[in-house]
Amino acid sequence: MTRRASARRIEPEPTPWLLPDAGAAPAGMELLGVGADLAPGTLLAAYRAGLFPMPVEVDGPMGWWSPDPRGLLPLDGLHISRSMRRSLARLHVTLDTAFVDVVRGCADPSRDGGWIDDRILAAYTELHRLGWAHSVEVRAADGELVGGLYGVEIGGLFAGESMFSAVSDASKVALVALVELLRAAPGGSDARRLLDVQWRTDHLASLGVVEVPRPRYLAALKVALGLPPAF
Repeated sequence: MTRRASARRIEPEPTPWLLPDAGAAPAGMELLGVGADLAPGTLLAAYRAGLFPMPVEVDGPMGWWSPDPRGLLPLDGLHISRSMRRSLARLHVTLDTAFVDVVRGCADPSRDGGWIDDRILAAYTELHRLGWAHSVEVRAADGELVGGLYGVEIGGLFAGESMFSAVSDASKVALVALVELLRAAPGGSDARRLLDVQWRTDHLASLGVVEVPRPRYLAALKVALGLPPAF
């Protein structure tokens, strides 16, 4: 893997908003609040509290979500198929070299269920500038960007936001590279480090994603936040 030199993490101004208490939310309730802003301090406070932003509807108000159950990919549970192994041999991975391009790839308006708008792009680009948001890029032999993923890392939490593929298995290759990076970091081999994927879908389940109840997620999050970052 090739990576851009890591930026020093800059702690932003704290959020002025009182965010929802995920631990006090009724079981199964996922949308816990609407409004606030996407300032860096607000975003980091949200992830530290088990929340993440997503518009309630396309171009609609920003919602703050805490799925119950929560989708997690155990770092020792990634399923790697034969076709994925072949793709790993022909594609190259880079880290933090094309963050904006990856987010734009994930925001492709032709994709079903697209939710990444200009507000999200601007907010996470700023988080990237401050050293908190990261991208995993997948490139063809000629260097062309053909897939990737992005997310937010705070301590031992990596909150995956979205991924995309322009060729077969490209997003899966990005996920394999991310898992390898996280496993190699302190706490990555003893289940303290978290790879949060928000919701478990059939596609993600085929890769090894499991569901955990929100109270269990919040307890694991508290531990993970105390670990050093992997990026």
